[in-house]
Amino acid sequence: MPRRAGWRVCSTPGCPEYTQAGKYPACRTEAEQRRGSARQRGYGRQHERRFRPGVLARNPLCVPCRTEPSIHADHLPLGRRELVARRLNPDDPQYGRGLCVPRHSSETARTQPGGWNA
Repeated sequence: MPRRAGWRVCSTPGCPEYTQAGKYPACRTEAEQRRGSARQRGYGRQHERRFRPGVLARNPLCVPCRTEPSIHADHLPLGRRELVARRLNPDDPQYGRGLCVPRHSSETARTQPGGWNA
């Protein structure tokens, strides 16, 4: 069956459905139920209003490469889960660093392997 321009196979391994980007809606719903939404994982209003702006204001350039602008606020040296487990405030900007998109992607793949990298 010929497919339309812009359509591709779902990124979920083994799913034959076509979608315009990323995952097929049913696969996206299943993955979100398994992982939880960003809000369910703790990235709420304080993260948006305190942590992210504070980190990006302190680190306008990516901390590791120092050449690209920071787009992502990343928890370091402890992840969000470890900060919560130690009863520290995970939304305090002192526990974060600014990262560019390529560095954030590579750090996430290294420290939180999942999907194809599992």
